[in-house]
Amino acid sequence: MLKNKIVLSLFLLLIATSLLAQEAKMVTIKGGTFVPLYGATTKTPVQVKAFSLAVYPVTNAQFLAFVKKHPQYSRSKIKGIFADKSYLSQWESDFNYGKNNLPNAPVTNVSWFAAKKYCEWQGGRLPTMDEWEYVAMADEKRIDARTKESFNKYIMSWYEKPNTYANPVGATFKNYWGVYDMHGLVWEWTSDFNSIFLSGESRKDKDSDKDLFCGSASVNATDLMNYAAFMRYAFRGSLKANYSTRNLGFRCAKDIKEVVKTTQNSKK
Repeated sequence: MLKNKIVLSLFLLLIATSLLAQEAKMVTIKGGTFVPLYGATTKTPVQVKAFSLAVYPVTNAQFLAFVKKHPQYSRSKIKGIFADKSYLSQWESDFNYGKNNLPNAPVTNVSWFAAKKYCEWQGGRLPTMDEWEYVAMADEKRIDARTKESFNKYIMSWYEKPNTYANPVGATFKNYWGVYDMHGLVWEWTSDFNSIFLSGESRKDKDSDKDLFCGSASVNATDLMNYAAFMRYAFRGSLKANYSTRNLGFRCAKDIKEVVKTTQNSKK
């Protein structure tokens, strides 16, 4: 009798672990406006509608569950048009992320195509660049902390740290919205990552970027803010949809209507 109870408990634990690996906790992001630091020719505020965003980036364990359901997205089966040769190269095999990768570390070396498909599998989508930037400008207490020197220094210090992708999700601070790891863990895909091209014209209302690289220039909060943003936008501009890199992961978003519908269905 006791043996049966132990077996049943282990079975239920296995099911719970499997569900945890597949489901992502999400929070509602209230709509608002903000002025993007790059990609706009004017300082006109951008409207961001309310949406839902995953609290954490997608993990190795979660992505493994997806690959098992969709083996065409495994390392050996995915087509070159959808992913380059670095795709999941850190994993031990198609269906094993290996002992050197934590199950709750963010999955990286994932192409835009695979990230998009994963989010669709979850009933969601990748966040837009404006949505991502809107959430990422918050620190622990402020919706917009971009002019806060300590906030920008934190972001800049992360750029200098190696191998942060090996850390578990939730390793960084919880921001105003209840979201972790927007800075300090990995870069993240957005649905429209290549929607802008950095040029002198697209930044004509911004401070000259050459000053940010000039050692004799004084670096104030505004300089740090612009430099941190420039690095993100420049990185996105260098990507192609089939690229996969060791420090690039993703998280999913959902439209509010989809969240409400999902909640209603779960009550039936």
